[in-house]
Amino acid sequence: MKLSSTFAALGLISAVSATVPGFDISHYQGTVNFKGAYSSGARFVIIKATEGTSYKDPNFSTNYAGATSAGLIRGAYHFAQPASSSGSAQATYFHSNGGGWSGDGITLPGMLDIEYGSTSTCYGLSQSAMVSWITDFVNKYHSLSGRYPMIYTTNDWWVTCTGNSKAFSSTCPLVLARYSSSVGTIPGGWAYQTIWQFNDAYSYGGDSDTFNGNLASLTKLATG
Repeated sequence: MKLSSTFAALGLISAVSATVPGFDISHYQGTVNFKGAYSSGARFVIIKATEGTSYKDPNFSTNYAGATSAGLIRGAYHFAQPASSSGSAQATYFHSNGGGWSGDGITLPGMLDIEYGSTSTCYGLSQSAMVSWITDFVNKYHSLSGRYPMIYTTNDWWVTCTGNSKAFSSTCPLVLARYSSSVGTIPGGWAYQTIWQFNDAYSYGGDSDTFNGNLASLTKLATG
């Protein structure tokens, strides 16, 4: 499969042997040992910032500062609520409340977390309406930050709720959740996952992730 020029420019390739450990967190983890995580080999963390257009994670600022102090490459994520407001509105809220990006080499592009929620499986949206909602979020975030967001999802949700849309595979890095010993099926036309979330029991707090590349490639993702 031919990789997009966007991903090639970032130095992200599908057949890489090197990986970089990382993790993701929200306030549910309480106090996180960022320095311990760094000492154990972690080099990045993705931190919950917002949800919908009214919720801010109460630990976001503390977590972001702690990650920065520990020397981790860090980024923010937004938990999507497609039934409550437009993708554009949620991207704007996210960008204004921790989800921005700067080319300082230590800030990952924001991540859209779109998965099973507490309401209906697909938030009451048809597959085409869901793709339109994600498009609205992605385009607004890009216009505000100059970067395309990463997209976090599962293969099952993506196939069920977007019809396995390939609309974002050339622009938005994939963060794939699958709690197993292997990545499994890659959805949506993506050639590979950029980050794999492989369990929800990281020893220093949060979920365990691995970046599909070496540290230089991870830094390129942060730098843009």
